[in-house]
Amino acid sequence: LVIWHDVDIQKLEDPVLDALVAEALANNRDLKIAAARIDEAAGQLGSTRAQLFPQFGASLGASRAQASNAGQTPIPATVNRVSNQYSAGLNVGWEIDLFGRVRRATEASQAELLGSEESRRGLALSLAATVANSYISLRDLDNQLDIARRTLRTREESLRIFELRYKGGVVSEMEVAQVRSELEAARIAVPTVEQSVAQQENAISALLGRLPGPITRGKTLAAMGLPLPPVSLPASVLERRPDIRLAEQNLIANNARIGVAKAAYFPTVTLTGLLGSSSVAFSNLFTGPARVWSYGADLAAPIFTAGAIGGQVQSAEARQVQALEQYRKSVENAFREVDDALVTGAKSREVVDGRIRQVDALNTYARAARLRYDGGYSSFLEVLDAERSLFQAQIYESQARGQALIAATTLYKVLGGGWQAATE
Repeated sequence: LVIWHDVDIQKLEDPVLDALVAEALANNRDLKIAAARIDEAAGQLGSTRAQLFPQFGASLGASRAQASNAGQTPIPATVNRVSNQYSAGLNVGWEIDLFGRVRRATEASQAELLGSEESRRGLALSLAATVANSYISLRDLDNQLDIARRTLRTREESLRIFELRYKGGVVSEMEVAQVRSELEAARIAVPTVEQSVAQQENAISALLGRLPGPITRGKTLAAMGLPLPPVSLPASVLERRPDIRLAEQNLIANNARIGVAKAAYFPTVTLTGLLGSSSVAFSNLFTGPARVWSYGADLAAPIFTAGAIGGQVQSAEARQVQALEQYRKSVENAFREVDDALVTGAKSREVVDGRIRQVDALNTYARAARLRYDGGYSSFLEVLDAERSLFQAQIYESQARGQALIAATTLYKVLGGGWQAATE
């Protein structure tokens, strides 16, 4: 399935499924939230990185005041108690990053941005696999419903024939009751599966961001392509997994935060400057005599913090250790999941082959049992047993096909987006 942005999935050769996954990825609320978090992290990175550069500002002010004439020193009558003040200026401030505080904070923010992107990708990957698995389960239920309905029609016809034979005195009432019992069992199976189909459609609608309703069908389970992985996979394929990439970026961010915490031990140096004008008359504001300027440097250094900085460093180092162990845990979990998925995929295909052979054998058994019964060589119980076993085996075969396809999409997910690009 060719999905959204950097997400793709091994092809199951069903355009309807492709469209459903694309719709889910376009409408899913959690993905939209994750995209907004990426924007938030990008904004935080821009804000942090801006501290590496000088910060310029401008000011423009005007004020008018009247002095009190009731103070200790009266203002002469010739002096105007009302005064004006106008000012305009440009100011600059720049913290020189001598000890790397801002650089390490920028490194941490950049890692957090990359981590949020991997979080979004992991969510998209999981959603694509979930929609695919839910659709496969729906097609499995459709297949089971078709089997149940075909069985119901067959048993209705059998009951009609047996009732005619009973009226003709060919069969006993007990045999008619046996046929009717099997008919009712098939009749019960139909609404049971129909209920499961409706519930599965509603579950898929929720994933698509729709109100509950019918889901378009594509290919049957048997017609879907079953992608097969290569005999061996390079371990480097796990580097594509979003959870491992996220854990790696969290480790980078927490490592950088240690540098930010340690930088608090050292002085900060800030350069400041001002160039502007100040005048009591607006007409003189931009003349030479009104010009004012200043520049300076500030140095601030901690002397005694009662262990506050040490506590911050200790906390940052502890978070880095947690992130490191989480990264190791993610890698170990990835190896386990891939190995489980490879084994499940291989064994599920063996189960499908076995189920197909079982259904073929039971078809033969059912035909032979019917012929033996019609020829008077066996009781109808043998026919019922054969048909009951065939019905159950057909259901199991459908479920096995679904499980094999789900195993393929699970392997795609745990490999971080399939195996084709990695092996190429």
